[in-house]
Amino acid sequence: MDLDTITSISTPMGEGAIGIVRLSGNDAIPIVDQLYKGKHRLEDVDSHTINYGHIIDPETQEVVEEVMVSVLRAPKTFTREDIVEINCHGGILTINRVLELTMTYGARMAEPGEYTKRAFLNGRIDLSQAEAVMDFIRSKTDRASKVAMNQLEGRLSDMIKRQRQSILEILAQVEVNIDYPEYDDAGDATTEYLLEKSKEIQSQLDQLLQTSTQGKIMREGLSTVIVGKPNVGKSSMLNNLIQDNKAIVTEVAGTTRDTLEEYVNVRGVPLRLVDTAGIRDTEDIVERIGVERSRKALSEADLILFVLNYNEPLSEEDRQLYEVIKNEDAIVIVNKMDLEQQLDLDEVREMVGELPLIETSMLKQEGIDELEMQIRDLFFGGEVQNQDMTYLSNSRHISLIKQASNAIQDAIDAAEAGVPMDMVQIDLTRTWEILGEVIGESASDELIDQLFSQFCLGK
Repeated sequence: MDLDTITSISTPMGEGAIGIVRLSGNDAIPIVDQLYKGKHRLEDVDSHTINYGHIIDPETQEVVEEVMVSVLRAPKTFTREDIVEINCHGGILTINRVLELTMTYGARMAEPGEYTKRAFLNGRIDLSQAEAVMDFIRSKTDRASKVAMNQLEGRLSDMIKRQRQSILEILAQVEVNIDYPEYDDAGDATTEYLLEKSKEIQSQLDQLLQTSTQGKIMREGLSTVIVGKPNVGKSSMLNNLIQDNKAIVTEVAGTTRDTLEEYVNVRGVPLRLVDTAGIRDTEDIVERIGVERSRKALSEADLILFVLNYNEPLSEEDRQLYEVIKNEDAIVIVNKMDLEQQLDLDEVREMVGELPLIETSMLKQEGIDELEMQIRDLFFGGEVQNQDMTYLSNSRHISLIKQASNAIQDAIDAAEAGVPMDMVQIDLTRTWEILGEVIGESASDELIDQLFSQFCLGK
């Protein structure tokens, strides 16, 4: 595609060893050549080389920055366009000045995600691979980055393309049956072939959907809320899990007055951990706002850590909290096992039924390993599946694969009911189109713009 030349800072803003200004487009090399002074003009250097020189303000001839400039010529680049990367010192002032000069002499500021969008539009990657770029940047654990890398390498794309090709082969066989109805056995043979192949495709789509729970958790993190009445050790638990003193811990009830959120890697499972204000009736207006936020976090949680105090009898407040969380995925934690027992554990087990129960002492850091293993077991059956598997992790992909599975089930049901082949063909074609949306072969311009707008600037 013939697009204008874009520029942006592609490294995080702030002080650092290196800051990079990246340009992409047909005029990327000529634009930088107006600013660059080195041993050779950039027009004359080989592709995929890095060149030492200086950036000069053409108007004043002032030396702006000492740089290393990478030149990468199309089509062997990420965007399949000419790319120039100006490696500057990592100061905010000079890198901004270099950026301004590139815009003054012909480039425009890139939109969020525009480099990756151009890679997609120019056929370098498909839509699912483009989304994997952002998943990779945002991954919180090694397993999450591995899932994103597999998708970036095209594993999901290849699987989708194989299914679409299989559907095309079925549709071709259906067309033969429609075009040559005079052969008596053609209809039966086509129906048998359609059913066999369609069931194979649906089986593979359903198998992919089975990985969606694990995949989505690894991509987005498991929203985990720590809940309990005031002063049972919720903040101490947060600090122990993240191995940092982020939450204030005192013996005064109501210290936590708002929700506190942190990411933590628990045995390969990324938790979006939320420490809540103790849920109780209070006259303090600030604490009351915190309690309401706690209730909201509780309603949105994937996992609830319900904390009880070993040093206090089971209270009506504890029972009321249990009624709120009893139908959710929850782990019951009896904390402060280092103190004198006041809590009747038999009474607790009778109340919580089949929910897992872990005994801990946050003060002595006891029971943390058992808690982490219980979290892993609860959502991954003890082990995360093979890292080389193709995981379905993106909410958009999950929704589309579900629609495709339902559409091909409609085709199977229609064929088994003896519906005419041209009607069955409609459901098969719909399945093919839905799968095309996953990789962007039948995605709308609005969807594409929306997806890339979520990217960071410079990517």
